[in-house]
Amino acid sequence: MSTHVWKIHKDDNVMILVGKDKGKIGKVVKILRSKKQVIVEKANMVKKHTKPNPYNNQPGGIVEKEMPVNVSNVQLVCNACSKPTRVGYKFTDDNKKVRYCKKCNETIS
Repeated sequence: MSTHVWKIHKDDNVMILVGKDKGKIGKVVKILRSKKQVIVEKANMVKKHTKPNPYNNQPGGIVEKEMPVNVSNVQLVCNACSKPTRVGYKFTDDNKKVRYCKKCNETIS
């Protein structure tokens, strides 16, 4: 079990930093904590050849699906300044821990 603090959460907008989709911005659909990977919407798409499965009512054919990207290869995009940024943590006046953008110092919801 890893004690790594995840600065990227589900439904965050992230930018891909490396690979064939470098520069693309998408929403995090799923986080795979055990593999340290995230699945980004419409990024790292591959074609999978599937057999028909009559029990699940699935037709066969070629299906496009998103594959995971390592969490170190994505960076959070700030809502306020709309730039990829590093994430910091700070405490508000009512002792709530919140994430903030290190470029514009705005809190990230």
